[in-house]
Amino acid sequence: MKKATSVVIAGVLLGMSGSALAGDAEAGKTKSATCAGCHGVAGVSSNPMWPNLAGQKEGYLVKQIKAFREGIRTDPLMSPMAKPLSDDDIDNLAAYFSSL
Repeated sequence: MKKATSVVIAGVLLGMSGSALAGDAEAGKTKSATCAGCHGVAGVSSNPMWPNLAGQKEGYLVKQIKAFREGIRTDPLMSPMAKPLSDDDIDNLAAYFSSL
């Protein structure tokens, strides 16, 4: 019985840790004003050259924005936009766009 209870508690804690590590969507919404010029106010771009960010998976957005920031991916418009972003900024932006 103790073992089953421990397993349940561990599962709950692991599930909560993912949520605790997620970015702040409200902070991301505020920060996203800069993104709206290319990616649209609600994360849906009107230009086929730029991707829609709304509804993308949070982890994917974090990975891609960090890749631009770190120079792993390069783009003349996106790279300079990502360069000054902190890890928290990126987490927040990803939380916001994935929530749309």
